[in-house]
Amino acid sequence: MIVTDIIGNISTGDFDGIAQDTVEIEWYESSKRIQRLRTVGGQDIAIRLLRDGQRLQEGDVLVHDDRGIIVVRIKPCEVIVIKPSGMHDMAAVCYEIGNKHMPLFLQDGEVLMPFEMSMFLWLERYSYQPMKGIRQLMDGLRANVEPHFKAGKTLFSKGLDKAILKTSI
Repeated sequence: MIVTDIIGNISTGDFDGIAQDTVEIEWYESSKRIQRLRTVGGQDIAIRLLRDGQRLQEGDVLVHDDRGIIVVRIKPCEVIVIKPSGMHDMAAVCYEIGNKHMPLFLQDGEVLMPFEMSMFLWLERYSYQPMKGIRQLMDGLRANVEPHFKAGKTLFSKGLDKAILKTSI
């Protein structure tokens, strides 16, 4: 089954009483335009979103047929949580994280980013008081530059790892 468009969202549509299957994705898969996935119920689907910038979001309905609907669920993951005390702190931490081209999320008054030990230590060093947590990363800030993130490593962490290796030799 090929999905080329998002039908709606479970939170805003009238899908009560309809059988529901779920396709679970990682946060970084939400912006992939082409992917093959398997639902929790075992259905194979292929996603080919046509519009640039179109992203899958929590609760998006991808299929509505005689078997029911298929809904997107974004899996929770380990994150770095920062709770800025005011606008100045918010601006500073967002600037610093954005300057490293790290993916950044603002949810419920918290600044979130995928957990990465090198970034956590850097934030601690500069007194941003990071905490480790588990969250669904859903409201990513959009920028004109895509984050350099590939399932656990960023350019920042790779560069920091190399710098640490050079100084330890």
